[in-house]
Amino acid sequence: MTPFLRLQLDRQPLRLAEIDAALAEPSVATDLARLRALNREYAQVSERVGYWTQFTQRERDQAEAEALLADPALDAEMAEMAQEEVRAAQADLARLEALLHLALVPRDPDDERNVFLEIRAGAGGDESALFAADLLRMYLRHAERQGWTTELMSASASDLGGYKEVVLRMEGEAVYAALKFESGGHRVQRVPVTESQGRIHTSACTVAVLPEPDATEEVTINPAELRIDTFRASGAGGQHINKTDSAVRVTHLPTGLVAECQDDRSQHRNKAKALAVLAARLRDRDRLERQSREAAARKSLIGSGDRSDRIRTYNFPQGRLTDHRIHLTLYKLDAIMDGALDEILTALQTARAAELLAELENR
Repeated sequence: MTPFLRLQLDRQPLRLAEIDAALAEPSVATDLARLRALNREYAQVSERVGYWTQFTQRERDQAEAEALLADPALDAEMAEMAQEEVRAAQADLARLEALLHLALVPRDPDDERNVFLEIRAGAGGDESALFAADLLRMYLRHAERQGWTTELMSASASDLGGYKEVVLRMEGEAVYAALKFESGGHRVQRVPVTESQGRIHTSACTVAVLPEPDATEEVTINPAELRIDTFRASGAGGQHINKTDSAVRVTHLPTGLVAECQDDRSQHRNKAKALAVLAARLRDRDRLERQSREAAARKSLIGSGDRSDRIRTYNFPQGRLTDHRIHLTLYKLDAIMDGALDEILTALQTARAAELLAELENR
């Protein structure tokens, strides 16, 4: 733990008292935006204080055990107990330091948001579309493990049962914080079902994770800048789908961004869903442009945000997943494709936290 981080953590109890006093002010009760902000900060600072209290206590425990070991009159049994306490304290300190690093990182204001997750087939034709379906299942299984709810917003199926494009809405606790580093190019290496010679092919899909704007979010869309088309939905759905123009495609004319939805029987509900996706895409476009201006030529640890970046490779013959941004390789591809994403997602968050903390110390 560096002196800089210790200083920041020593200040946290004082900040907690300041927030406590602010929450007691009568004017805060009538200012819902400020009340939410203070409550959110109170929870974050309380977390840091809790971890820091545990950390300093375990440091004292370790120091006491080491002092005991330095006693020449200590018998063998007590020495073994002291050594065990030192080992346990060191393990706890490493774990708590990692948690403190994450807790100290400035929070992305979008972290608590729900998301729209978009998967698009890229190079590789039918095999790429099949891989898009595999990625969709992977994220759905992960959402199920996390207790998130999911809703299919739109899907364009391929001939062999894959997807040319699919958009999923995911709702739950801090979904964007968990998945925001999934945006980018996902490459697959395997023998396609269409390959008769058993040769390994390389295909790719792109994933985009967009934070869902609030209903009162700053993104406003001028109706005059929209073109709204209705059409007959494709795929299964019975007679209603075959006879009614319930699907909706919304085009934002100034940017050319398009969103469509055909999942619902109601044209009005499909329109509302398509507009929500479009608002998220516009907001994400503005966010990426702002980040690009702020970052200038500096490339961040987890990719520039360019959706063409190859961030990850899924090698099926070797059962291997490699994330190229943090040089992490895991030989548990079957489990990952079944939604066991926690290890890779945590590693990405930890790497990003380390980078941000280094930036703070160098200011």
